[in-house]
Amino acid sequence: MFIKQATLYHLVMPLKETFKTGYGVMKDKHLCIIKLVSNDGIEGYGELDAFLNPWYTEETTKTAILIIKDHLLPMIKSVNLENPTQINQIFQVIRGNEMAKSAVETAVWDVFAKISGQPLTTYLGGELSDISVGVSVGIKENSDELVKVVRRYVSEGYSRVKLKIKPGFDVEQVDKIRRNFPNLSLMVDANSSYRKSDIAVFKQLDQYSLAMIEQPFGVTDFVDHAWLQKQIQTPICLDENIRSLADVRQASELNSAKAINVKIARVGGLTEALKIATFCSENGMIAWCGGMFEAGIGRAHNIALASRAEFTFPGDISASNRYFERDIIKGEFRINNGKITTPMGLGIGVEIDRESLDFYCKRRENIVLN
Repeated sequence: MFIKQATLYHLVMPLKETFKTGYGVMKDKHLCIIKLVSNDGIEGYGELDAFLNPWYTEETTKTAILIIKDHLLPMIKSVNLENPTQINQIFQVIRGNEMAKSAVETAVWDVFAKISGQPLTTYLGGELSDISVGVSVGIKENSDELVKVVRRYVSEGYSRVKLKIKPGFDVEQVDKIRRNFPNLSLMVDANSSYRKSDIAVFKQLDQYSLAMIEQPFGVTDFVDHAWLQKQIQTPICLDENIRSLADVRQASELNSAKAINVKIARVGGLTEALKIATFCSENGMIAWCGGMFEAGIGRAHNIALASRAEFTFPGDISASNRYFERDIIKGEFRINNGKITTPMGLGIGVEIDRESLDFYCKRRENIVLN
């Protein structure tokens, strides 16, 4: 199979609510949808989920698009692809730029799943027809407002809630939520906002029966996370500093974490995500699927991955209406009793809403590859 053409759709999608984390505030999601067309006319879709600013990783929407256009797409021009894992191998020569790689690689997986006549979930070895999902809640200045937001999501059926925290907005907020929802599966995400000197905060958080504490320290650190994990019972989860299977192996060897947030975009695509999920399962680590404010295409890829048996903890996948008033796919992913039904159409299993795509699209580029 050859890729003969690519189309890049540059989108700006306003968020329904301003989202605040330890990094900053988001009001819009700038993203790029990539459509690849095979020599047989099969279309595959991937989603570039880098942010406008380089606050999560070094990549930004603009830099990732540059890498895709100037480096990644030329590398697969006239290449006879026999399976989607080849993309991971071909792109190895390019250092970093995992989100750019993922946008192209996931589109190739979609093409191959369609060629095989299967849903992507089946093509990936997924076994779950319904997956348990959680929701991530941004930092709220007012604890009472936070309770209202969490109550709304609990009423919508989410089976797990993650609270974003930062210094000064942590123990009090967790205490308020735990008092109001004593049986809720609850975790916190620090987005690297803390240091070893904040150990007292984590000792306090350790008393609230949290499912895990995500990324308390720096994005390149494994040693201090290992130190913290020895001090508390609550499992530490690593996110930002996990870019590959090699990073997960290092975390395992050092006992830096008991859980891994597997984000397809952050690890360079589905091939690496599958390797990580397998390693976690074989080495007693919790694997779960994280989110990047995806639109419907990225969400469909996440659901397909999370349908595999290795993913035993509810992911940050959420319903279609979580972030956007209008999605770019027809139909919606809905929460039913804390679960989302895995789409079983060919490939990613959803139909692109061309009208909606055009509505959000600010620019479109067609690139011929043969």
